[in-house]
Amino acid sequence: MTAAPLRKTGGAFTFSTVDATGGTLYNKLIYYLKRGGAACMWIAKDWQDYELLDCGGGEKLERWDRQILVRPDPQAIWDTERRDRRWKTANARYSRSSTGGGHWDKGKLPESWPIRYKDLTFQVKPMNFKHTGLFPEQAANWDFAMEQIRAAGRPIRVLNLFAYTGGATVACAKAGASVCHVDAAKGMVAWAKDNARLSGLADAPIRWIVDDCAKFVEREIRRGKTYDAIIMDPPSYGRGPSGEVWKLEENLYPFVRLCAQVLSDKPLFVILNSYTTGLAPSVLGYILQMLVGRKFGGHVTWDELGLPCTDSGMALPCGATGRWCAD
Repeated sequence: MTAAPLRKTGGAFTFSTVDATGGTLYNKLIYYLKRGGAACMWIAKDWQDYELLDCGGGEKLERWDRQILVRPDPQAIWDTERRDRRWKTANARYSRSSTGGGHWDKGKLPESWPIRYKDLTFQVKPMNFKHTGLFPEQAANWDFAMEQIRAAGRPIRVLNLFAYTGGATVACAKAGASVCHVDAAKGMVAWAKDNARLSGLADAPIRWIVDDCAKFVEREIRRGKTYDAIIMDPPSYGRGPSGEVWKLEENLYPFVRLCAQVLSDKPLFVILNSYTTGLAPSVLGYILQMLVGRKFGGHVTWDELGLPCTDSGMALPCGATGRWCAD
């Protein structure tokens, strides 16, 4: 791929990647770095209730609406001067243990609270393993999915696998799609239902499924069910209800190959996300090209997801995503 000329927009640069025939593939955001470099990634830049205030020293300082949290981050290995006083006055800090795991040191902090992204609302709750129930960088994928659904001009059926607390489910339903939400954890599905209710989608056409994702897809294939879009955010490692071991590097390719069998004759998009350390975004793109693109045409893009950092002006890498999209 080659790149068209850069155009500056505010504090960022945009360009379009083009193929050999000159066709535009996808507009990307280029964050300008202070020393003249440019980092290319998909940036979740439209948040109002979430803000990455600062990051460095293996931690990140975040604002979740009015609540300030400090959490570990394996990518933020550089130093920061910690000029923001909220490093010292945060409502809660998650500290890792030398023996594994960790714990929250909480001050004045509600058990849970809502935050908004555009016309979506989610319930946030600090829990084990530093998580809050929401990955704000995924807003870049939510926007992509919503744009595709709204521009399709036809009813769209979406299958959201490893769907967690339903960020993508809520986004796709808000855009007008019917959604099948699948996660093996009953508590996460209940949380996702609450997020749908908070976003005004209590009566939206959403199927809530508590099940092993692979087994559910196998049953959908036998039933002849198909979907116009699939979103997948599989874990790096996990165990199924019967003790089955999931290792992303071993199971991802056959799993995507399985999922491709439930795509309709006229699919719209597929999103494949990963937080596995060391897995390059291009790997996700290649998998989608081999298993979806070769059959349906269209085009594939891939990149890191990122969050803009207020203090440094840089963007913190937060996982990798591959996207297949119909032409």
